[in-house]
Amino acid sequence: MGLNSYRVILRPVNTEKSNGLVSSGKYTFIVDSNANKVEIALAVTDVFDVDVVKVRILNNSAKFGRWGRKRIQRKPAYKKAIVTLAGNQRIELFEGV
Repeated sequence: MGLNSYRVILRPVNTEKSNGLVSSGKYTFIVDSNANKVEIALAVTDVFDVDVVKVRILNNSAKFGRWGRKRIQRKPAYKKAIVTLAGNQRIELFEGV
């Protein structure tokens, strides 16, 4: 694997929609933009000690936002992964959800 497991998974996504997916065994993470599905699956397996069944990737493009009249700011692009776990496995990070 080209990337370190802790550099592939940047942070979990904590939104209402991603919290609803936890009940069906799907967990959402912001991941490194250069990582592919195999690297993400290996990283989640390595870090959380679970079996990954499926990985779905969403590339979110950069957006421009406007604050006030003249200030325009660019929000960065990022890659998001939805990881499906095998069976009744859970990740402890999301237990309070």
